[in-house]
Amino acid sequence: MKITQHNGYSNRVANRYIDNNKPVYSISVELDSQYRWEDGQPTSKVVGYKAWFTQEGLPPFSVKFSDEIDLPKYMSIVEFEGLEGCEIKNNVYFRATSVKKIK
Repeated sequence: MKITQHNGYSNRVANRYIDNNKPVYSISVELDSQYRWEDGQPTSKVVGYKAWFTQEGLPPFSVKFSDEIDLPKYMSIVEFEGLEGCEIKNNVYFRATSVKKIK
């Protein structure tokens, strides 16, 4: 997703991109671990997890979680808890505290 502003994480930014009236589908089959980087190299320290989702009218997007979550099955309809978005340069990034299967 491309944008032109720069702000910190907020639910206002997330609501600008994710339509709460349309279903969001989980398209990841496993979490991607995110590692701490030091001196330009990844370490073995996991600092978060990322999973991919989609919604009609949007390209697939990733959401970062600070704790390991139970990922719903592929193409499950989900709802996020604590979803926030952050606009940096021409991109938007999402994070949430958890995700739960709706259907």
